[in-house]
Amino acid sequence: MVSRPARSLKHEYEIYVEEEIENYKESIPRSALLSIGDEAVATLTDAPQFALTELLLAEEVDRIIFRRLRLPTYQTWRRRRLKLLREMRRPEHWGLHPDDLVVRAVRTAGDAHVLVAGAATEAPVLYLAANGCAVTAVADEDDALQRMMSAVAAAGLGERVRALHADWSAWTPDAELQAVIVTATALKGLTAAQRERVITMLQQATADGGVHLVQRTERERSIPSLRELESRYEGWSVTVERAESGGDTFYARKDVA
Repeated sequence: MVSRPARSLKHEYEIYVEEEIENYKESIPRSALLSIGDEAVATLTDAPQFALTELLLAEEVDRIIFRRLRLPTYQTWRRRRLKLLREMRRPEHWGLHPDDLVVRAVRTAGDAHVLVAGAATEAPVLYLAANGCAVTAVADEDDALQRMMSAVAAAGLGERVRALHADWSAWTPDAELQAVIVTATALKGLTAAQRERVITMLQQATADGGVHLVQRTERERSIPSLRELESRYEGWSVTVERAESGGDTFYARKDVA
């Protein structure tokens, strides 16, 4: 899980403009696109001291489409984007509450690496990514991963989230983790010995002071059982928070050595 630098706003804007223009080109018939090309040729031919090249023609076509779509200037787009980014940092934007355990427990620093496995909802991934975390989402269902990444792309957070269809028997994190969020579903199909290996592997990959959250619905509270989880997290600070829905979250913090 190698850390990737976030794109600059200028770069994001350039990608936004490019995608809007390309989408427009694909949405119109070829005859309409050729007509824009003719308009670009006429404009460049009238300009003094310009040698007509394919590059100049392509740039002029893009400028014409930019004006037709009335795309915002960088400064206008930047103001809107910064406002949206501030809103996305709020847990309420993703349907979470400020007192939810994932909000209270996970340190959302810019260099924090978080693993989310078997997520039943995209909310924790989106919230953590919006607050600067590098998030790896692991699931064994392609549909769940595709749904996750569609939501991530729509929020413009693709640079901060990586989705993996991983086999627990072979996969290990490639960076130190500050937090691990696991649903019971991600562990249910494993034997007790396999769960022990996976939990031990994740514990070893977690930094001192890091946290593990194991989320269990009411129907999933038997595997892994609370007794099994407590035995696996000996030496960690452990609590259990009950949910109104009948499920709970097993919360463990790795003590500083």
